[in-house]
Amino acid sequence: MAPPDDMFGDEDYPAYTMGRAAEIVGVSQDFLRRLGEAKLIDPFRSPGGHRRYSRYQLRLAARAKEMVDEGTALEAACRIIILQDQLEEALRVNESLRKSTAD
Repeated sequence: MAPPDDMFGDEDYPAYTMGRAAEIVGVSQDFLRRLGEAKLIDPFRSPGGHRRYSRYQLRLAARAKEMVDEGTALEAACRIIILQDQLEEALRVNESLRKSTAD
């Protein structure tokens, strides 16, 4: 495991318990479980089997909550977020390839 100083800047470090994650995002623990079932987030499991969430996963959960609050079905919101993130990554890769071929 990384030293504590390295973990603070790591967006993917599973620092938050399910209860704390739900509190931060403003949702129920069941909502977080349902995001996992919809494959939006896959929380880390501690040796004791407890779910732990990263800051990146909390941002995804907050995006899903916002969409659900606006009337989008949870499963649809999760799929939209997944597709948006895939598009963003593809655009990043394309830009990187464009830059490397220009050199």
